[in-house]
Formats: sequence, structure tokens, C-alpha cells
Amino acid sequence: MAQHNANRPDWNGQSGERWIAHQAGLDARLAVFGEAAIEAAAPAAGERVLDIGCGAGASSLALADRVGAGGQVLGVDISEPLIARARALAPQDTPALFRVADASSAELPEGAFDILFSRFGVMFFDDPTGAFAHMRRALKPGGRVTFVCWRGAAENDWMRLPMGAIKGIVPPTASPGPEAPGPFSFGDPGRVTRILTAAGFTDIAIAPFDASLPFGEGATRDEAIDEAVKMTFEVGPLSRALADQPNDIRARASAAVRAAFADRPGERSVMINSATWIVTARNPAS
Repeated sequence: MAQHNANRPDWNGQSGERWIAHQAGLDARLAVFGEAAIEAAAPAAGERVLDIGCGAGASSLALADRVGAGGQVLGVDISEPLIARARALAPQDTPALFRVADASSAELPEGAFDILFSRFGVMFFDDPTGAFAHMRRALKPGGRVTFVCWRGAAENDWMRLPMGAIKGIVPPTASPGPEAPGPFSFGDPGRVTRILTAAGFTDIAIAPFDASLPFGEGATRDEAIDEAVKMTFEVGPLSRALADQPNDIRARASAAVRAAFADRPGERSVMINSATWIVTARNPAS
């Protein structure tokens, strides 16, 4: 999920550890987006796929099921703990391999892959145009790229609800620019088109894909809300915003976030809205 150099220490430390602690639930929640992107990529038996920011390997293993024993998937991520988890979860006979690497600069075999794929792993590059130009060289002529990325923060409840709830409780921090590396840096489709065009891709198409998903689940509604709050406090932007806050601030923030999630529908879940782009493009044939 992370390919930005400045994130390397974090994804090999606390962020990586927290992601692993919630890995099964997080991958289950993100599966609908990965499946939609895989359908758009349409991997065929025998094809070779490079999976960028593969995290704990869920997308790589799903791709491996599609390409079969005659194909291969190489999943790369900067996080050593996540790659270790991916290797541990991978069936012995899978055609998926995993490597700790920053895809924006790592040595990749030239012209080796039919598909460049990513589930939320391409929004963190310092130099996205340079990164995509570098990765394009690993594609065969006529090869294709498919990735799913978040749209704007205001359209995604996992960001909008908790961060809105803590306004006035937690001192505000400087907001990154709209094109700064981060989960929403590809929210502007015009920017995505410019990046891919400058990197040498053609036939660029960007389609919206929205989904409502259970952010918290439990045997009761209260348990589901508790899980949603716990997840938010341990993974993502709220966890970083509260990292150095005293206990009284954390308690007030927790109550406010709980109230925000309590307004969402669901009987034994907390259903949230999520908005993404599914992006496809092609490496020129010659």
C-alpha cells in the first residue's frame, strides 16, 4: 500500500505493525475495490503482472488466481513486515512472488510484464511522472496499466467522518497540498491524465467506482461502532493526528468519532461511503 520513500521508516515500523494487526479486516474491506480493478485489468491465463504496493498480498494472490500456473505475479512493497505477511499467507503452489522494493526506482526486468496493477499503491510517489515512466519500462509493448485510487477526502467517509469529528478538539495541523504524496493525491482525474501522458502511456481512461462497505462489524450495533472507532484510532490519518495528544484530548476525540459513526446506517455494522477512480492505460505498442 505504500511506495513513497519518506514513508519507508513508518511502514517498516508502527504503521506496518498496525496494518498487520488489522490485516484480515482491512483486506476484506478493500476487496471490492481490488476486484473491480482486476476486472478492468482482465488478466488472462499465462500473463505476467507487476503488483505495485501489494501490502500483505491480497491483490497479488487474487491476480495469481486469474493468471494461473502458467503466469506469474510479482508483488512489491516498501514494507518488510507486510511482505513477510504476504509470503506467510501465500499458498505453496501460487504463481505469486513477493519482493521488498520501491517500484519507483527498483531495478525491474525490462519489457517483462503484461500488466502493471495497483490497489491503492501509486498515490505516494514523490515524483509520480518519473515513477510511472520507470515502471512503464517493465511493461511489454502494448502492455496495460490498471489501478484503483481514492477520489477526494470529502467523498470518503473513512477520512471525512473522523477528521471532521475532531475539529475543535485536536489542534489543526498544516494540510498537505492537493498534489502532495498521500492517499488523495490522485483525486483530480486531470492530474492523473497529465502524469500518465507525460510518463508515456496512451489510451488513458478514468472511471468512477463507488461502494458502501462495513467499516465496523460486530455481534451488536454497539460492538460494530466500537470496532470502527478502534480501527480509526489505530490505522490511518486520525491515529497520526492523535499520536502526541494527552489522554483527555484522546478521550474527547473518541467520543466525537463514536458519535459520527453512530449516525451511519447498519444493524451489526457501520456502513460508510467510499469513492475511487479506476484508471486504465496502455504502453504504446512501439
